[in-house]
Amino acid sequence: MSLVVYLAALVFGMTSVLLFRRPRTAAPRNPLTLSTCAAVILGALVFVCAAPATLACVNSLTGIPNFGAPLTYGMLSAYSCAVLVLLINWRGGSRERVRRMVLRSVAAYGLLVAAIVVLFALAEADTERLTDLDTYYANTPFMREMILLYLVGHSAAMLVMCVVCVKWGREVGGLLRTGLRLILVGALLDVVGFQLTKYTALVARWTGHELDFLSTTVAPPMASLGALLCSAGFVLPRLLPPVLAQWRGLGDYRRLGPLWSLVGSVPTAPKPQAAWWQLPRARLQWREVSIHDALLALAPYFDHRVRERVRDTALRAGRSPHEARLAAEAAMLADAARRAAAREEPPETAGTYRLHATEVSGTGGLVELAQALHRPPAARAGAAPSSPTGTVTEPEEPHVA
Repeated sequence: MSLVVYLAALVFGMTSVLLFRRPRTAAPRNPLTLSTCAAVILGALVFVCAAPATLACVNSLTGIPNFGAPLTYGMLSAYSCAVLVLLINWRGGSRERVRRMVLRSVAAYGLLVAAIVVLFALAEADTERLTDLDTYYANTPFMREMILLYLVGHSAAMLVMCVVCVKWGREVGGLLRTGLRLILVGALLDVVGFQLTKYTALVARWTGHELDFLSTTVAPPMASLGALLCSAGFVLPRLLPPVLAQWRGLGDYRRLGPLWSLVGSVPTAPKPQAAWWQLPRARLQWREVSIHDALLALAPYFDHRVRERVRDTALRAGRSPHEARLAAEAAMLADAARRAAAREEPPETAGTYRLHATEVSGTGGLVELAQALHRPPAARAGAAPSSPTGTVTEPEEPHVA
């Protein structure tokens, strides 16, 4: 059981690490990021504290039997408070309103944690119980109240979260709605699978019956599953957009490969290459800047007779003006790269011309140009670049490694 609980805590911890991998100047000051990470980290600490191995270690180190119980219940109450604070920050509003609601939540659960500690200090719980403390001490004065108090505090937070998720789910869409649905499912699993089973086992003890298996066997895995689903719902709207952006960046980085292979050898201003450990978007930015520098260096070698011939041929073949322009620019660029590599003199027809890739922002234009280099050369057939002497030679299609 301890291993399963520790694995759940590890998942929580990894999630918080991913959330904190943000720009240094932005992450620490973002209340939403802070509250999300606080809730996730406290959830991980709850799992760590609730593991029987941790409880035995804490009891042994402190010399107080069952000292791990108020520690775990206090952590669970802090997690419940963090969930409410996260919902408040997620909802947003005026700064004063958010601050006031956060302070109220912290004050309420701070008093709850203090009451748990006081009740444990007043109780007589000398027999160490690592897995069935709730039912074993269900009828013990002060322990009974402590157990009921932590359950009520956690139930209040989960029920508020269910109501909020249902209400907000009707007002939002996209990833936020998906996240709210995951949170709702996780909260319902917690309410039904953890809290209801705990309450049932306690009431059974109070009435002279025994349903301890609900508290010791059913409740822990349901709590773990519910908490994991809630955490997934909290982090999904925060993590998925940057993950998708990195994935798209990786795709564009690879699609620019043919274009970079063609112009990469052109001498440009020296730049530090992207390190292997950098994220795809950082590598894409370096490649984009380097390609633009290479295109500027190749501009004097552009032969507009090549471009015009390929464009006219593509238009006669029924291709759209945009496709014809891309095919013509790809042929002209390949010819310019060949001339620059052979150290030939720039053609006499060279002049000012802006490639489509330099007229649009982002990497879209460069990706289109790179794809045009790989496109079947039918539209460029007949594009015969002039030799340095002015005679017309047979066209050479660019070979991209």
